[in-house]
Amino acid sequence: MKAHNIFLLILGLATYITFISLKQQPYHHNYYYFGNNIYNIHIINGFTNNSSLPLIVWCSSDDDSGDIGGHALQERDDFSWSVETKFWKNTMYLCTMKLDQKRRKFQAFHGNRDVQRCNPTKHCFWLVKEDGFYFSNDEIYWQKDFSWI
Repeated sequence: MKAHNIFLLILGLATYITFISLKQQPYHHNYYYFGNNIYNIHIINGFTNNSSLPLIVWCSSDDDSGDIGGHALQERDDFSWSVETKFWKNTMYLCTMKLDQKRRKFQAFHGNRDVQRCNPTKHCFWLVKEDGFYFSNDEIYWQKDFSWI
């Protein structure tokens, strides 16, 4: 093949991949195409004996979705939202947690870190307890990721 034909073939393939990756698709729980995935992030108040004092959660992202707002979670309440990762961008959500005098910022979702560990369920669960923040992708096996301090 001539160099001109190879160039046109590569250009056409790149255009096709770009078009497919930008195409809007309807939401589906386990939806997957060209590196784009939808993950469900959950933050659960795992404190005990704090029925009169809610866990305050405020989350935001630096991408198009921006600030998703604050929520007051009572014992065992679950706040959740969906995140669509992009092939060309590292998606991140930063959340601030506050309960009485305890306060901590953490990455509730970071594409480079969480895409693999949230699979195969595509759910990322955070259980916030007195001694720290626990992660699970199935709500059965929990791993402590970090403490409040």
